[in-house]
Amino acid sequence: MDQLIIVDALKNPALYPNHPERIELLQTHISYILLAGDEVYKIKKPVNFGFLDFTTLEKRRFFCEEELRLNRRLAPQVYREVVKITADSNGEIRLRGGGETVEYAVRMRRLPAQGMLKRLISRPDFNPAIIDSLAGLLANFHSQAQTGGKIDQMGTPEIIRYNHDENFAQTERYIGLTIHPEQYRDIQAYVERFFQAHGPLLEKRVREHKIRDCHGDLHLEHICVLDEEIIIFDCIEFNERFRYSDTAAEVAFLAMDLDFNGYPAYARLFADRYLDYSHDPEVVTLHDFYRCYYAYVRGKVVSFRLEDPAIMEEEKEKAKKLAARYFKLAHRYAKGAHRPRLIVMAGLTGTGKSVIARELARRLGAVHLQTDVIRKELAGIAPDEHRFESVGNGIYSAEMSRLTYEETRRRARQLLLEGKSVILDATHTKAKEREAATRIAKETGACFCIVNCHCPEETVKERLKARLSQPGEVSDGRWEIYLHQRNQMEPFYDSEEFVIQVDTTDPLENVMEAVFTSPVWE
Repeated sequence: MDQLIIVDALKNPALYPNHPERIELLQTHISYILLAGDEVYKIKKPVNFGFLDFTTLEKRRFFCEEELRLNRRLAPQVYREVVKITADSNGEIRLRGGGETVEYAVRMRRLPAQGMLKRLISRPDFNPAIIDSLAGLLANFHSQAQTGGKIDQMGTPEIIRYNHDENFAQTERYIGLTIHPEQYRDIQAYVERFFQAHGPLLEKRVREHKIRDCHGDLHLEHICVLDEEIIIFDCIEFNERFRYSDTAAEVAFLAMDLDFNGYPAYARLFADRYLDYSHDPEVVTLHDFYRCYYAYVRGKVVSFRLEDPAIMEEEKEKAKKLAARYFKLAHRYAKGAHRPRLIVMAGLTGTGKSVIARELARRLGAVHLQTDVIRKELAGIAPDEHRFESVGNGIYSAEMSRLTYEETRRRARQLLLEGKSVILDATHTKAKEREAATRIAKETGACFCIVNCHCPEETVKERLKARLSQPGEVSDGRWEIYLHQRNQMEPFYDSEEFVIQVDTTDPLENVMEAVFTSPVWE
């Protein structure tokens, strides 16, 4: 029976024993996912991508049972059973009914969206202790996971090389579409250099049983936090070669996903804490290699959506951009991912620069240099002491502004040379000020972009009025200063190609997404 007919029939809430009000259908490149109230039913698509084969009903049954068995290791409270989907003599589809078995589904408990780590981590009040607990949970899981024999063999340099070669072969048709030719060549060359330099280390990892039956698909969307309990679900069941891996590779996968989503500070914290719990210092040597590998795999898998006839063209266009971002990240790891980053904030007073700057600093683990603070430091007054002087006078004179910007850039340069990322938070109304910041990035080899903040003037008025009553506020911004800055603002020129425009009336998470998904973000 055509699987699309089966899936369409399962949209009927009356078929489900828990009596959901409605059924929501989601899909990936390999699965249909039916959300039925407080439960989820997952059906595997009859596809063959080489690395997985679900083309027969028997294979789909087997892999449903494997999904149940394997995921009960880290999420026993979520994975319930494998359910038969049948058709009666009239061709009517049933769950658990009599008749011919036409499909299988994995029945699961539905986890709340608000508990997903990808959502939790975006909140300003996110507790980093969750990252610490996650690292400890994973280190403990790895220490008890199965190893030896066939599992060990999957960690040999020969198998790891085969995985990379398969990636390159399967993505060759996407060159110029989702991956740039230069990226493809550079990553191939990096992988070859790594094998030549660290082949003995990979062999040592096998001898010491660092190859384990891992999760295999550890990213933010597969982690849920409920009442301080961490649940890791949806492991890879369809290919042992992807699940049997070096424990260092699993750590790198999640670190890569944290990087990709704009949380490099938490990526570093996770890797550091895992190192503390596992006492495995070789993770450091292998980290970029495996981060590159998994970013490339994600780019490949997303690229497969371009050939899925069940996915609409609009979604395919989104997939194309998403895959390109993964390949770009893989290329960054291959070229050396440890370059510091300089983000230059720009925008008039009251447009929300500092709110965005603080959130970027939190996610990136960057130093936030705010000219409002440095100006008052140079003047010898407390940061929250207000000086409502007229434009161009006192601490806001042209000379004082020049000294403030110079000192801010001096500090930024020193921090970048120390390998630290910096958020340079100022209005940057003048092109020469932005050019000076650009030069610092070039001289220090830092990744660079300008985030230009804007919002409607009515919003600025409301913000400036509310700001004066906020305790600890360092800015002396007022409406007359906004008007003066607006008249003095010099436009961005075509040569300023690293500019990301953001509307700060959007939700903070949307602004962050706009920054991290911008084509100019390195």
